[in-house]
Amino acid sequence: MDQALALRIPPVVAWLGYGGLVPFAALAVAMAFDPAHARWWGEALVTYGAVILSFVGALHWGFAMSMSDLSGEERQRRFLWSVVPALLAWPAALLSVTPAVALLVAGFVAHYLCDRRLGVRSFLPRWYLPLRFRLTVVACASLIFAAMVA
Repeated sequence: MDQALALRIPPVVAWLGYGGLVPFAALAVAMAFDPAHARWWGEALVTYGAVILSFVGALHWGFAMSMSDLSGEERQRRFLWSVVPALLAWPAALLSVTPAVALLVAGFVAHYLCDRRLGVRSFLPRWYLPLRFRLTVVACASLIFAAMVA
């Protein structure tokens, strides 16, 4: 297979992935430009971040179910890890913006690192890790910007 073709993100994945960054950026910018409602915008951003972190964690549940090249031990680790992001996201949704952002950013970074480890051990589409990196960077940058504004 052509290397450029193998790295090409399927269009629907690109639209959904990059489109999912719009609320991160829009809510963070809204905090800066609407200080009278910054608390509300910040809570909305943290809630969205918590939902997305939970969603990202679920990817590993799907990997554990569908990747035939995983060892039994690795499969078990994927199932166990898949619930950790939700367990980080839930308390983040209950905190004020700054501590919530710290928890969410830690969760997003930890999940990306876990994705990288899985990518070394098993087959993932070649476009997956570069996409996950870009999505993680923008989501975390938006969250950190919001914490600075808060």
